[in-house]
Amino acid sequence: MYVVDRDFGFAPNPFHGTCTLATCKPPIRRHAQLGDWVVGMGGRRLKNTGHCVYAMRVTQVVSFNEYWANETFFDKRPVRNGSRVMMVGDNIYHRNQCDQDWIQVDCHHSLSDGSPNPLNITKDTRVDRVLISREFFYFGTTAPLVPAELLGRIGFKNKIGHLKFDIEECTDLLNWIESYKQAKNRVAGDPCDFNQSEKRYSGRASGLS
Repeated sequence: MYVVDRDFGFAPNPFHGTCTLATCKPPIRRHAQLGDWVVGMGGRRLKNTGHCVYAMRVTQVVSFNEYWANETFFDKRPVRNGSRVMMVGDNIYHRNQCDQDWIQVDCHHSLSDGSPNPLNITKDTRVDRVLISREFFYFGTTAPLVPAELLGRIGFKNKIGHLKFDIEECTDLLNWIESYKQAKNRVAGDPCDFNQSEKRYSGRASGLS
């Protein structure tokens, strides 16, 4: 579990039938295993502290190259002059076949002119894993407030970084999330920052351009 600082629909990307975490959060992408749940909580910047922005059970893990080459995920390649959903595509990395350097396509993590952002490339690619979920709940702007007793029971605190819990500790929380059947495997509400989807993330704190 962690606090979602920015929610553009990019990380996580809940569109096109899967919820994916392909950038940011390298420690989570490094360690999450099949069957694990990743839960993103709201925070101060989004003005929804204690609300559940999304939850995804990891059903597949692939490399950046595998993600890029798989036709299933072509819709997640960004199109910066397209719709808001297309702007925030997270299928942005693959290796140059000649020198194996990382190629970053024009995306939310690029520089303001669309050229590659070395800072984001370094941060994102230090873990060559993309988490994919076909069992997810994405709430966005409709994020429900998690009952305080459920968070207190597992000792969740709103802070920087992520917290890891045994699945048995979170049974009641997951049952509560799964009771929102209208949000299962769909986008129940727009991402909280969706109206700024044309912006780029600089890679420094919450800097946008």
